[in-house]
Amino acid sequence: MKPGIQLRQSQTLSLTPQLQQAIRLLQLSQLELAAELRELAEANPLIELDGMDGEEGGEAEAAGEAPEPSGNEESVEPAEDIEQWDEHSPQVQEWAKSSHASDDDDAPEAQDAAPEGLNQHLQWQANLSGFSAREHVIAMAIIDALDEDGYLREGLDPVLAALQTLESPAGKDEVEAVRLRVQHFDPTGVASLDLGDCLAAQLEQLDPATEGRELARRMVASELDLLAKRDFGRLARKMSAAEDDVATAAALIRTLDPRPGSAFDPAPAEYIAPDAYAIKMGGRWRVSLSPDCQPRLAINQHYCSLIARAQRGDAAWLRGQLQEARWLMKSLEARADTLFKVASAIVRTQSAFLDFGPEAMKPLVMRELAEELGMHESTISRVTTRKYLHTPRGTFEFKHFFSSSVATEDGGSASATAIQAMIRKLVDGENPRKPLSDQTLTQELNERGIRVARRTVAKYREQMRIPSSSERLRAH
Repeated sequence: MKPGIQLRQSQTLSLTPQLQQAIRLLQLSQLELAAELRELAEANPLIELDGMDGEEGGEAEAAGEAPEPSGNEESVEPAEDIEQWDEHSPQVQEWAKSSHASDDDDAPEAQDAAPEGLNQHLQWQANLSGFSAREHVIAMAIIDALDEDGYLREGLDPVLAALQTLESPAGKDEVEAVRLRVQHFDPTGVASLDLGDCLAAQLEQLDPATEGRELARRMVASELDLLAKRDFGRLARKMSAAEDDVATAAALIRTLDPRPGSAFDPAPAEYIAPDAYAIKMGGRWRVSLSPDCQPRLAINQHYCSLIARAQRGDAAWLRGQLQEARWLMKSLEARADTLFKVASAIVRTQSAFLDFGPEAMKPLVMRELAEELGMHESTISRVTTRKYLHTPRGTFEFKHFFSSSVATEDGGSASATAIQAMIRKLVDGENPRKPLSDQTLTQELNERGIRVARRTVAKYREQMRIPSSSERLRAH
């Protein structure tokens, strides 16, 4: 074949750095966005982030007043059709009328001491337990090997390995003897090897006259599986005991703590800042963005003035930084506009949920919302991840309002979320002595015009962590 040169014309889509930045900002949560903007402001001297640069701006923000932009700054203001409310807005404060604030709002908040960890709590007890120097070293190795629930999940091998540095390495029996003593520290059951060992240690600490104690010790030693299934009939036969006695022993076991170490080292509370608010005003649901969704940025005019006087290389660099700052502002405007459009579409579609609750949730999938707004489905996915809408019924992630549809007898459809709410309502109102089976729940839904299979009802019930009818019956 003779070589040659051909000219072809084609169209391709390429992601410019500006588009990549806009996509990245769109998928960030509020906290991540704040961190991202701080990093960009520190790297780019042309960017001024309101409340970060200069004491005057910080003082104005602290006083509850937005600092007035000087004539030398370009300020990015919200789009005119995007309202912005926050926790200080009159509309939002109406929701707080039922809450009881402190009489002294100006009093400083009490600062809690740092919570004591499980290791520190156990080490303190080991120091007072009369251990010999060698036993104390072993106890410290055991405590260091505990997981967050207080268990030695991997057995004694890690402890024995850690003690190999002793002049005379500790044997398994010696470590086991110390472990049994640690096991009776507070909380009782720490340093256990498994669940049965943990529960047995707690039962051992009870008064021998406690009703059901001995039978409970036998049950946790060999029949944890049947106990978890609440199969009191088989337990009674295996234990050669009356079913009432088994029920008493099971009730005693339920008072024990299967995770004795979980009360320590609590995870810090995570607070969610709403990205948008939905409030009903004048009979209509209205949406407003939180001000944090579009932080105020400004161009530093001092550095802008240096561009004309700087040398060629420095001027080119400053012009590049100025262009990046302007791109960032446009990206933030686009992010706020997209958030507002998606939040408004969700509120418009799910207004019945806001009025009547989960049973009125309508079917909604991202593809439908993308077609309605003229956006790509991936954009909807990004903008609904870790973004939260505050409503009178609570604060929900945007994704909460999406659910698949199930056909109804009249040719319409119901959302999976609404069906789950119906199942929950039926179970909550059932006779405890005659729980509704999955088949009965299916029939109840069919009578309400919801065509759904029994296996679908069972799947939804399991997703909501509702036990089966037999398990609910045994629980009562």
